[in-house]
Amino acid sequence: MAKVETLSGDLWGGFAAMLVALPSAVAYGVASHAPLGAEYVAAGALAGLLGALALGIVAPLVGGAPRLISAPCAPAAAVLAALTVALLHGAPGFAGPLPPERILPLLTILAVLSGLLQVLYGAVGGGRLIKYIPYPVVSGYLSGVAVLIFLSQLPKILGLPEGAQGWQGFADPAQWKWQGIAVGAATIGGMLTAPRITTALPAPVLGLAAGVATYFGCGLADPSLFRLEGNPLLIGPVVKTGDSVLGAVIGRWGGLGGLGWAEVQALFIPALTLSALLSIDTLKTCVVVDALTQSRHDSNRELFGQGFGNLASALIGGMPGAGTMGATLVNVNSGGATRLSGVVEGLFALVVLLVFSRLVGWVPIAALAGILVVVACRMVDRTSLHLLRQRSTLLDFLVIAVVVVVAVGYNLVAAAGVGLGLAILLFIREQMRSSVIRRKIYGHQLSSRKQRLPEERELLLEAARATTICELQGTLFFGTTDRLFTELEPDLRTSRFIILDMRRVQGVDFTAAHMLEQLEARLSTRGAELVFSSLPAQLPTGQDLETYFRHLGVVRAAKNVRVFDTLNEALEWTEDRHLAAAHGGRGEQDLALDLAAFDLLREFEADRTLGALSACVAERTVAAGETIFRRGEAGAELFLVRRGEVRIAVPFESGKQLILTVCGRGHIFGDMAFLDKRPRSADAVALTETDLYVIPRARFDEVVRAHPLVGVKIFARLARILALRLRYTDAELRALLEA
Repeated sequence: MAKVETLSGDLWGGFAAMLVALPSAVAYGVASHAPLGAEYVAAGALAGLLGALALGIVAPLVGGAPRLISAPCAPAAAVLAALTVALLHGAPGFAGPLPPERILPLLTILAVLSGLLQVLYGAVGGGRLIKYIPYPVVSGYLSGVAVLIFLSQLPKILGLPEGAQGWQGFADPAQWKWQGIAVGAATIGGMLTAPRITTALPAPVLGLAAGVATYFGCGLADPSLFRLEGNPLLIGPVVKTGDSVLGAVIGRWGGLGGLGWAEVQALFIPALTLSALLSIDTLKTCVVVDALTQSRHDSNRELFGQGFGNLASALIGGMPGAGTMGATLVNVNSGGATRLSGVVEGLFALVVLLVFSRLVGWVPIAALAGILVVVACRMVDRTSLHLLRQRSTLLDFLVIAVVVVVAVGYNLVAAAGVGLGLAILLFIREQMRSSVIRRKIYGHQLSSRKQRLPEERELLLEAARATTICELQGTLFFGTTDRLFTELEPDLRTSRFIILDMRRVQGVDFTAAHMLEQLEARLSTRGAELVFSSLPAQLPTGQDLETYFRHLGVVRAAKNVRVFDTLNEALEWTEDRHLAAAHGGRGEQDLALDLAAFDLLREFEADRTLGALSACVAERTVAAGETIFRRGEAGAELFLVRRGEVRIAVPFESGKQLILTVCGRGHIFGDMAFLDKRPRSADAVALTETDLYVIPRARFDEVVRAHPLVGVKIFARLARILALRLRYTDAELRALLEA
């Protein structure tokens, strides 16, 4: 039952989509061929029909968006019409002005090149890249296309003669034909009021019906309008008497023999422009359909489908096109759910071509122009006017305006070049506006995970102010290096260490590498050092950043540069340097502490409780790399570090681990299990040969039963130590959030 419903929906959806796509396809075909002269209007209508047929059948079968309806579209009409005008007046790369019979095969070659480029885009994964063209550029281009279409269709609505000169024809009402104005106005009115009358038929169908009815109504007053041959107000015979559609197609390819390679090369830029426009138009429609149907299209496969569809259209003399919004939405709303709906649309277009092609010749040109005028007005991005409200978005509006002006004042190919250049400038501008410094913080606000004695912490609160930690992000390239240097310049004069955390960096170019060398040179003049941490082993480009730095000389033994695997290691190293400088270069880490020297047991000697506690304390020495306990193990011992360092880390199944802290001389660990007697929550591994005091909870409880004051003092001290740890953590979190 579900399959029957799907089949029914696809059939009705395809038929409804054809009703929307076909009038527009004919209109676009006429618009693209009209500059060649009135005798080529019918050839344009045929090209539109053939394009709807070929695209409708081929694109859904190959493409990656099942519900999408592909047909000739406005951008294709604008590009073809603009190229036609340029060729008629002598375009660069061609031997002077060309006659219409030479231009037709060039338009076919343009469509072939465009289709091949779309296939190439799909092959190299261009479906993703095209999505990233800045919206102001796309908006300006489409608005420029809309203005061009609007201006090109006004003479047809006014019924101006073929040789009328631009604005002079608009300003001379004597050249206007009231029949064309009436038909155009009726068509526009029919399209605008169609949604209020009925939703069963698409607006272009009702608009076209209103225009045709008005034309024949005018014929009652002027019988000459009922003449098909030589009537400038009608399309005229799509296929001449005695000819066939196949003969018309073959005739279109007949002029290819005189084409040279230089002419084909000159078509590459227009083909690039056309292929990009058609691809953007298609993928934009796909995104809308995905949102409506909660589906996901395959962008690269869809570009394949559009490319092969346009190749098929060009081979039979049709017009290129794209996934169209109006026909696709009608298809979805009418029940179209699979590729079959698109194929059905193409098959219905074939039926119209074979059965009703002679009736197409009676369609008034002004009616088609009215449809395109409404389409053009709807293509203009009115929301872009909101960009004028804020100073920060004025440049975006300027980009849109420039692309529109170039498209209208010069041509669409030039607008494509301007749009591409502005896209690059927009990217550089955005990169320059957004700092590559994700967070800047100082050493007294962020410490390493190595535990320090209270007196060491107090010392570092002042000394570590000379450490600057910068977490970088994004791409370091010529557009961001100057701002990065400017933001670090105050620290270059005061900091002893500048740590650059590179883990979120996506790319580094030669200019940025040279800037980092300048940072090191500035620091070395006063004995300061540049420190790198977390250099990515593989950037998205596949580049090994540390190897890249070594090749360029950024990291070299003769320079004041250090490299660490993690930020924690870099912080620990700088803290050790600060402490060594404060102690005159002398270290006390090799001396083992006595029990009374631990902060946990301070003042125990005064009331003679230290002796009672020492009865449950054992000594232990572990080798470097030896595991003291593992996560999940049972054990309730409290460990006091007399000498050496112990790393506390949480292991993961992937083999990686999260380092929680490094306990040095004078610190304790294992306190959580000592307090709650539950399994260990982390691993403890000796980083160096380490001497420990060990207090088992069971023996401790025995001592406490005999000496309760020992328990009171130990738990009070543990509570104080945990409270201090939380305070340090709170301070660091606040500093990180505020940085």
